Amino acid sequence: MPCEQTDNLLQIPHTFVDRPSAPTGPAPTGPYFFYGTLTDPCLVRELLELDHEPEFRPAYIEGYECKLWGPYPALVGAPGSTVEGAVYQVTTEKHAARLAAYETVNYRADPCCIYYRDGEEPAQDTGYTFIFAGNRKDVTEGVFDLTIWLGRKGRSQS
Repeated sequence: MPCEQTDNLLQIPHTFVDRPSAPTGPAPTGPYFFYGTLTDPCLVRELLELDHEPEFRPAYIEGYECKLWGPYPALVGAPGSTVEGAVYQVTTEKHAARLAAYETVNYRADPCCIYYRDGEEPAQDTGYTFIFAGNRKDVTEGVFDLTIWLGRKGRSQS
């Protein structure tokens, strides 16, 4: 499904866009854009209790940037910026709920426009990503490095 995002979103002040909203209903299913710890296939496999390696598609999203919340990546609104990552198709509410629980209340699943980098169809889609929903004053500049994070956890990149 093509993205329904419009340029009007870029005109909304960050204080409105970044304000957390109360969760409503079950966690949504569909394509999820991952940009931090969830780009590790082994972690996703364990978290969702899959009996196979998850299939990711390389992708990016626009209008966000990745900052740090302690050692963790924190996605925040940033017009004109892009974030690279991977997309996983979440097919069950149970899996969506597990992902939401992993991300804690400091993140929320938010709709986003996904642009794929693999040349496959669809080339873009509307999906979800976990944006930072905590206090924006708690995020700092920095770069999240999955290899370093995995090393701290005693794991290696798959």
